[in-house]
Amino acid sequence: MEPTDWPGVFRIGRDLYTRNALPGETVYGEDLRSESGTEFRRWDPWRSKLAAYLSNTRPPPLLDGVRTVLYLGAAHGTTVSHLADALPDATVFAVEKSPPSFAPLLALARRRPNVIPILADAQLPERYAADVGPVDLLYQDVAQRDQTRIYRENAVTCRARRGLLMLKIRSVTQRLPPGQVAKEARRDLVQAGHRVGEGVDLGPFSREHLALPIDA
Repeated sequence: MEPTDWPGVFRIGRDLYTRNALPGETVYGEDLRSESGTEFRRWDPWRSKLAAYLSNTRPPPLLDGVRTVLYLGAAHGTTVSHLADALPDATVFAVEKSPPSFAPLLALARRRPNVIPILADAQLPERYAADVGPVDLLYQDVAQRDQTRIYRENAVTCRARRGLLMLKIRSVTQRLPPGQVAKEARRDLVQAGHRVGEGVDLGPFSREHLALPIDA
């Protein structure tokens, strides 16, 4: 088990792992592996876009010094659980608006005290900003058409230092080529004053998805 450049994330070959905060338990049926008395959970890139991002590139140090994460589009908590395990001293505010998805997320948070679940719409950050406060990392994985607007408003409202936007191309539009959608998303973020890094295609794990690292 070798450490990666990201704190709390490990690798065996191409497979990624995080330490398991709850030894013997899985979150989504992932493989467990023990080494030197420590149990690790395999981080499946087919189930997690953040794992796909890590698998497809040598990413910038987005997790360095991170103590607070605002996660938009937390769903059932698959990726949230790995972030919480990788950053045990950080607080992960997990926003999800779907009650059916929120139920397993809430169950996850009961077992991982550094996860704070929030039942809310990411399009309305003013409803949870007072509870969240300033954040070190804004992570967004939502399927609305106006994904860059949602990112911009959350970044301003919660004073995010940096971010990672998982751009869902076909949730923005079905009409335009993926390259044009990505170009327009980048332009929108840059015009709002953000510094946008090189986009990373998440194929083959997630088709027509692009990860955009962002500095405030």
